[in-house]
Amino acid sequence: MANYPLPVFHFTVEWGGTRVGFSEVSGLTQENQAIEYRDGSFPEYSSIKMPGLRKFSNITLKRGVVKSDNDFFKWLSTIKLNTVERRDLVISLLNEEHNPVMVWKAHNAFPVKVEGPQLKAMGNEVAIESIELAHEGLELQNE
Repeated sequence: MANYPLPVFHFTVEWGGTRVGFSEVSGLTQENQAIEYRDGSFPEYSSIKMPGLRKFSNITLKRGVVKSDNDFFKWLSTIKLNTVERRDLVISLLNEEHNPVMVWKAHNAFPVKVEGPQLKAMGNEVAIESIELAHEGLELQNE
């Protein structure tokens, strides 16, 4: 039996314990920043590099606009001076039996940007809104 890569179109997103349908998820990225250092007496005329802080990209979620659903804007409006409602996010890539195969967990997420749909008089597609979330860590679980 051949081992094929997983398709990207079958996934779920849960935030704050609620399952929400999205058409697109992006930004599941983490990186380690490099620290450059050079001592003045170092015989080489170059710096050394060592691992530094981890950095996590913002996660962007997109979904179709539904009448009377203002959850994105309500969550964004919870931002007050230095405080915000934070939620944990669980993003699961599913197999044919609807079981998670890969799971990303974003900790303490909060909205930094909400974007409404692009309106076009000649458009023929679904109205899509997006929310961009900052978070404090991304954990990957491979089932």
